[in-house]
Amino acid sequence: MKPRIEVVGVDSLLLRLFDQIDEGNMPWMLAASQRVRDAFGTALIDLVPSYTTLLVHYDLIQLDDLQARQHLHQALEGLQPAAAETARQHAIPVWYDASVGPELRALGKRSGLGVAGVIEQHSAHIYQVFALGFAPGFAFLGLVDERLASPRLATPRKQVPAGSLGIADRQTAIYPLVSPGGWNLIGRSPVRLFDREPDGYSLWQPGDRVRFVPIERAEFIRLGGNDSPFQETAV
Repeated sequence: MKPRIEVVGVDSLLLRLFDQIDEGNMPWMLAASQRVRDAFGTALIDLVPSYTTLLVHYDLIQLDDLQARQHLHQALEGLQPAAAETARQHAIPVWYDASVGPELRALGKRSGLGVAGVIEQHSAHIYQVFALGFAPGFAFLGLVDERLASPRLATPRKQVPAGSLGIADRQTAIYPLVSPGGWNLIGRSPVRLFDREPDGYSLWQPGDRVRFVPIERAEFIRLGGNDSPFQETAV
């Protein structure tokens, strides 16, 4: 790890900790996030963690650029990765089925695993939340098994149903809301991922760990899932 500080605005610095996406980054990112919060205190307006960076937005009334950089250097002194047990755990039920996951069969054929093998491989791994973005509650999770890696669709869809589970390259994610999208869909979850009522809004945060639990259609419906078959719509 060779941390670098980059200027992204008059009141914002980017702390780059890594150059490559890797699951091993997250314990360091979590530890750095907490150290930055502690170092900046009330001068911190916002902190946005991502795959390899921390975006630090600070109060210009309380700090100038030099002081902000000094706080970042202070935060990095003696930095140690966060313990794995500090991460929140989520078990997310998923109905893996071609009627709601139009790329499931194609992925099974392309990978050589078959549909059952895709479901087994995808649900066997515990994924890390790398970052939130694109839509409220949308979490970029990874990394999927290399055999499941799939490029984004050449033509994105106008509407992807809420709860749809997809794969893009070696990342996987659930669409929390109805939205456009170009990920390869393999199933659907009944879990509500974004809610304005509770604190935090999003079910998960960067650093959380996620396991997908295959369920049958009857259980999916019992949990409130929408089992309407996916209907193709391109942009």
